[in-house]
Amino acid sequence: MAGAAGLCAGALAVARKTPRPYGWPIAAAGVAALGFTTWFFRDPTRTPPPDARNLLLAPADGKVVVVDEVHEPLFLKSRAQQVSIFLSPLNVHVNRAPADGTIAFDEYVPGDYLVAWHPKASEKNERSQLGLVHPTGRKILFKQIAGAMARRIVYHISTGDTVKAGERFGIVKFGSRMDVLVPSDVALDVSVGQRVVAGETVLGTIPQTTPTNEAPAQPAAAATMGA
Repeated sequence: MAGAAGLCAGALAVARKTPRPYGWPIAAAGVAALGFTTWFFRDPTRTPPPDARNLLLAPADGKVVVVDEVHEPLFLKSRAQQVSIFLSPLNVHVNRAPADGTIAFDEYVPGDYLVAWHPKASEKNERSQLGLVHPTGRKILFKQIAGAMARRIVYHISTGDTVKAGERFGIVKFGSRMDVLVPSDVALDVSVGQRVVAGETVLGTIPQTTPTNEAPAQPAAAATMGA
């Protein structure tokens, strides 16, 4: 925001010293840059479903580009279901916790800037990797992933913090992706191509029973769809 405001002020200063009508496009460009930045960082109020204790909510606005079963070796260390959401520059970029729980793992990973819908983006791009333990004992991993335009990942939760489903935890700036990986017994209700809203759209239901141990599966290629 500060950078955009500075750019706008600079453009207006230049425009005032430029003979009319040539200064008008400069001024308009500065105001447009400030307006877009203000709009991009909007943070609308979101209301989670009335009883979200056992719900898996969308952690980001955007379009679902992956729903698949994979092997998750980092935090779940077992078979897992992956849901990936692509955020275009037009989406709200504030990220929200996908479920109730306690953060048991947090890691920032520097990396590349492949387009966010690339199949290898979740493995190669700059990202945060956050693992929470749901009250039932199930582990949920969610990742903020930078894209070709996104160059800064921000999150303000760490190991030991308690979060509620739909609670704000960070932002990825200018086009990105969010991955959520959950145990195989979570009943997903989401499909590729679906538009979702952070903190409100239900991706699935988490069983209230204690999870059973599952044998690790071999890695599987995720089915993707270009955004």
